[in-house]
Amino acid sequence: MKNGYFHRVAALTPTKMWINNVTPREAELAIAAGAMGCTQNPSYTWKMLTHDEGKDGAMALLDETLQESENDNEVECILQRKLVKGIAEKFMAVYERTNGAHGYVSIQGDPIHEEDPDVIIEEGRRNRAMSPNIMIKIPATEAGLEAMGVLIEENTPLNATEVMGLSQVIDVCEMYNKITARTRNKPIMYFSLITGIYDEWLGKEVKKLGIEINSDILYQAGMVIAKKVYRFVHDRGYQLGFIGGGVRGLQHFTEMVGGDVCITMNWQGQAEMLLELDQPVVARLFNPVQEHVLDELLTRVPPFRQAYMEDGLQVEDYETYGPVEYFRDMFISSWKNTLKLISQRRTALV
Repeated sequence: MKNGYFHRVAALTPTKMWINNVTPREAELAIAAGAMGCTQNPSYTWKMLTHDEGKDGAMALLDETLQESENDNEVECILQRKLVKGIAEKFMAVYERTNGAHGYVSIQGDPIHEEDPDVIIEEGRRNRAMSPNIMIKIPATEAGLEAMGVLIEENTPLNATEVMGLSQVIDVCEMYNKITARTRNKPIMYFSLITGIYDEWLGKEVKKLGIEINSDILYQAGMVIAKKVYRFVHDRGYQLGFIGGGVRGLQHFTEMVGGDVCITMNWQGQAEMLLELDQPVVARLFNPVQEHVLDELLTRVPPFRQAYMEDGLQVEDYETYGPVEYFRDMFISSWKNTLKLISQRRTALV
């Protein structure tokens, strides 16, 4: 395994593999394959309550947690913490081996109340108390930025997620610089550019709007943005780490190889497949974007321009920007499914 694909990527480039929404067994496999960190999102409790590997243990934890609160949403938050804490314990070996540089497990909780910074802050504090290698994952929206500002001051490791455009990256990085210059605390912090989800949403949006564009050009849209973001962050000297997320095709990892980035993906169908394919390690991130590709995207696809341009979006636009809503709706659906199951379980146990 030490000569596996992800180990070779790490040996030959600065690129690192993270793993997303893993079961305990998947976490062990990912760490053995070279995973340096983990992201767990709001759909994690639903996965564990319905996954063949983990549902019995998750249901037992749910029954225990039902005794701790009469509020179903609070029960889900507590249950998520219990499940994620087990994964954080598995990544502690990576955290300790790297003296706290890696081995973080980021947790994003309740997606229903994301518009309230006070809820985000309080939940972040509770989640952070679980383990030293817990990283709080917060959407880069207007409310999320306000919450992040407070938690940066408290020296909390953070992951700014649901980033779909350059303007969000700039606002997150500038806020971090401003606060840390004043407090002198510099917590480890990443932003997560959700390239795969962006590409998935953009394909649907282009079809809905009836935009005619070469499919090979549209295929490159998310990576064109990622390359600009990477170059922009480097040129400005921003200190935040870059996470690429929402992998939908293997290209969302392989096209980023070569950069000082972490790419988080699912184990099944993504990390497993890359291990099986065992492709040669080729640095591709710095391959230039052809001018006609960029011109076509900027000219024909207005949502691409919003994500690509430095001033394409304003802070008040972030929460309602199409791919952000699209991504968040997935989490809300899973969260509500879990709430329904919690309610049914509470009734059954009475």
